[in-house]
Amino acid sequence: MSHSSITHQDILKAFEFRHATKEFDPTKKIPKEDFELILEAARLSPSSVGYEPWKFLVIQNPELREKLREFSWGAQGQLPTASHFVVILARTIKDTKYDSDYVKNQMLNVKKFPPELFDKIKERYKSFQEEDLNLLENERTMLDWAGKQTYIAMANMMTTAALIGIDSCPIEGFHFEKVQKLLKEENLLEDDHLAISVMVSFGYRKNEPRPKTRKDMNDIVQWIE
Repeated sequence: MSHSSITHQDILKAFEFRHATKEFDPTKKIPKEDFELILEAARLSPSSVGYEPWKFLVIQNPELREKLREFSWGAQGQLPTASHFVVILARTIKDTKYDSDYVKNQMLNVKKFPPELFDKIKERYKSFQEEDLNLLENERTMLDWAGKQTYIAMANMMTTAALIGIDSCPIEGFHFEKVQKLLKEENLLEDDHLAISVMVSFGYRKNEPRPKTRKDMNDIVQWIE
């Protein structure tokens, strides 16, 4: 990739363009190749120790969107109007614990670690989860850790969308247990190996947003030299 292929100004313009779009123009649909690019940005995102503990449900079915809307107060305007609506799932402790079949498959068959190397680093994963971050205190602690990884992917999806002129909105405004129950009834959670983490909608804005406001750089950055 050429350093000059995208400028500093291009990047800043994308971040200025991006805003939490509450209502989209329902008549405008994202081209297939553009949304595939957004999904590829998610797929290529980094995750802690390379677990990739996520799954992306692209909810285009109107009936399921309406069911989700009942339990998603933060998506009332987005669910009926978004071109594409994504529910991001995080993998549960069934998959993310250091000695799970999922972790073994991820390291041996996806990341292509030599078996003898995986056997050694599994002890490092065990120490990381048990001692470094105390992740094995309970199932929700592990789920929240996996959920942190999904936010990296979501941010990359939204930034990619902004770079090509597509609007988005991240959504945490939903009832966890009720959405979880709905997705389970729809057989979308792989026998409780997955749980709802966050939602994100994509499309084209119906109205222009208010000017962006943020804290001053000096209020949020401290250099330690």
